[in-house]
Amino acid sequence: MNKTFETILQLIERGDVRISDHGYNELRADNISARDVFSSVVEGIVIEDYPDNRKGPCVLVLQKDRLGQAIHTVWGIPKGFSFPAVLITAYKPDPIRWEADFLRRKK
Repeated sequence: MNKTFETILQLIERGDVRISDHGYNELRADNISARDVFSSVVEGIVIEDYPDNRKGPCVLVLQKDRLGQAIHTVWGIPKGFSFPAVLITAYKPDPIRWEADFLRRKK
């Protein structure tokens, strides 16, 4: 398993998690339930890993909502810290830009 994602899952498990302001806005904009995001994160699949991101390590993850629809989330850990897990953003991926499995961008 991806090291950053493994750490994020451990932080979520112990309740050391936050949602960024941008994350709240995006959840609302795409009508995504925070409950869906938190309940499906353990089954998430890492799409992209950004261990050297300037704001701290983060990962793009494919998750599913309660209806089985794809959700992309970006989870991170603030640079210079070992906690909390931060939900940076969440959105419903655009099928025009993503392959049918929502794991790869269309070329």
